[in-house]
Amino acid sequence: MTTARDWTLDGSTGRLAARTWQGDGDPRYVALLAHGYGEHVGRYEHVAAALVAHGAVVYGLDHMGHGRSEGERVVFGDVERVVDDLHAVDERARAERPGLPVVLVGHSMGGLISARYAQRYGATLAALVLSGPVVGAFATADALLALPEIPDVPLDSTTLSRDPAVGEAYVADPLVWHGPFKRPMLEAWQRALAAVDAGPDLGDLPLMWVHGADDQLVPVEGSRVGIAHLGGGRHEERVYPGARHEVFNETNADEVLADVTAFLDRALARRS
Repeated sequence: MTTARDWTLDGSTGRLAARTWQGDGDPRYVALLAHGYGEHVGRYEHVAAALVAHGAVVYGLDHMGHGRSEGERVVFGDVERVVDDLHAVDERARAERPGLPVVLVGHSMGGLISARYAQRYGATLAALVLSGPVVGAFATADALLALPEIPDVPLDSTTLSRDPAVGEAYVADPLVWHGPFKRPMLEAWQRALAAVDAGPDLGDLPLMWVHGADDQLVPVEGSRVGIAHLGGGRHEERVYPGARHEVFNETNADEVLADVTAFLDRALARRS
């Protein structure tokens, strides 16, 4: 059985909402979750439950400007400060669960945050999982920033998953951002993409990349460029035919989660 506990912390620019999931027994590792653009960590209940069943205690937060956290909606000026916030959650987890290995799972924008986190703190991690990550080449930001005015058009929820219920729940979720992209956020992403590209590869840190082959929001080939830099050819990858952007919410989500937990078993075994 998985239970969740909500808590708050002082972030780099305001109060942040966080959540911890745990099971009945003693965990064997800590999993950190980094959610994507416009959403919140509450959309990852089933991912947390799968990780808890696998032996994790799971920690996540709503990034600044997202979900229940403070800040202008879907805006932060510097991804480095968001990395700082995630590191504060990591430190809380290590204080509460001393001695346990820590893995990081990041989706989409959370993949960008996690990639930069791993460049800064990779020596402290046991493994990294990137799902549909905004790394490498991300033409959407370039195209939108080239416009004199960013269109007031929300994200197309049908691009998230082949399961229509996923898009319907997304549209109905009051904690999800349903407005347009904002220029300061896209500019922050561009700076972060450049920082990841200029930063080091991840060396021997076990890295798994999962992506939907039919991802229209973060096309797979653009991310492949960034993964090649980060993983140096040592990473594992799974590109799922027909899957769209949110592979953890896809019609084959059980397969994806099984692949991720099997990878984590291999990564954790390397430390024993």
